Amino acid sequence: MANSPLHGSGKIKWLIGVICLSALLIAPFFLYPIFLAKLLCLALFACAFNLLLGYVGLLSFGHAAFFGIASYSAAHALKEWGLSAEVGLAVGMLVAAILGLAIGLLAIRRQGIYFSMITLALAQLVYFFCLQAPFTHGEDGIQNVPRGLWFGLFALDNVLTLYYVVAGMTCLGLLVIWRVVNSPFGNILKAIRENEQRAISLGYRVQRYKLGAFVISAALAGLAGGLKALVFQLATLNDVSWSLSGEIVLMTLLGGIGTLSGPVVGASLIVSLENYLAGSELPFQVVLGLIFVLCVLVFSRGIVGEVSALIQRKRH
Repeated sequence: MANSPLHGSGKIKWLIGVICLSALLIAPFFLYPIFLAKLLCLALFACAFNLLLGYVGLLSFGHAAFFGIASYSAAHALKEWGLSAEVGLAVGMLVAAILGLAIGLLAIRRQGIYFSMITLALAQLVYFFCLQAPFTHGEDGIQNVPRGLWFGLFALDNVLTLYYVVAGMTCLGLLVIWRVVNSPFGNILKAIRENEQRAISLGYRVQRYKLGAFVISAALAGLAGGLKALVFQLATLNDVSWSLSGEIVLMTLLGGIGTLSGPVVGASLIVSLENYLAGSELPFQVVLGLIFVLCVLVFSRGIVGEVSALIQRKRH
């Protein structure tokens, strides 16, 4: 029994987890901590989006609404209300969850492309609200957001401290996603994704489960948005734009839909590529489009999905 394939698979997962955690701890000594913090924020955002797409089968084209509104809310709470960093993040998550509840109640009544179009339309309403609302300062955004202290103990103006706080909150968010996916609630979400009508026939209130997943996804996207405002001390219209929603879709597709680590891999590749191309003459959007086409044609299951399928074939 100790040498069973299942037991060996568990050992490999634990080993990979230890390696990833070790890499997370030593990374800021080799790479710029602010760049790594940005990568972690978008990785958490992509994983929150994947909870909805990969495990419920709902494709949202407006998920940046939750990321952006939380970024604005956290930035406003930190700068204007003088709240501490952790409370500001909680405010951002709460606002994102409430917005997720409002949008979810409207969107989940439809399926497929109609659901996607409703989320896109409502997200554009949020964008124009952020453009016009007095507290967002229009196109200037909320600038010079104070980072303050973390639980009154650690100064977040120290970039290493800031990085480890962002890394810790990202890991906490990923742990929540893992727990949701591997719970009875998560199993029902997968059943809805595979065959919604069968789930209904078994007596599950599908709309409630969809709405629950939508709100959890929105709240975690809000956490990512609040962290981003903390890292860059800035909240702008870019945080709530439809182009950011498109980038998150691409990150998830590139890494692998329905995998826990796929969105992290996809986000890492896209953010690294964007950072590398920033100093070159190549237009990032064109390269992004080519990657999307390549992903659809060659990596239909995403990088992590293809690697997992290859490992499964080798075992059998």
